[in-house]
Amino acid sequence: MLAISEMREFAGFASCEQAYIKRSLDIGLARCDAFRLWGTTERARTSIRRQYVAYQDLKPLRAMVPAADSAGELERFLGKLVRIAAFDLEQDRIESFSAFRFLYERLIGPEIRPFLPSAFCAAAALPQIRPERRKVLLQSLSEAAATAPGWSKANPRFFPEHVGEAEAA
Repeated sequence: MLAISEMREFAGFASCEQAYIKRSLDIGLARCDAFRLWGTTERARTSIRRQYVAYQDLKPLRAMVPAADSAGELERFLGKLVRIAAFDLEQDRIESFSAFRFLYERLIGPEIRPFLPSAFCAAAALPQIRPERRKVLLQSLSEAAATAPGWSKANPRFFPEHVGEAEAA
């Protein structure tokens, strides 16, 4: 049942968000050769190279997720998380907190959920995000998500993948 609701949520994202999430999962989870699959133009290959560099801290980040009530490694952890989040938001393909949360739950795991509203707000408020885009991004964070009293520990079940034209037919 959870997988079906995740599929429905993903289907509600804009097509640019869907494509970016699939590509990001391919890169961040090392699912395939992203250059071969997504690098159809020189511009796309350059973007993929930059994303590989930005995502190099994902593995150590997964290992350092602090407990939600722990302040131990918070500064180092949030600094890395916000840097990666800022990269993703700068690409202008993630249009909402929901798409951001969907991606990061899969890139890092369910234990990241309590930190996502603060990382999203911090990254979206950075000066490299255009002011009009900053406004749209920050307004996409619902009050319920920003003030949630608790977070599910359930692992995501649906991990969208690229489907080629030949496979779709």
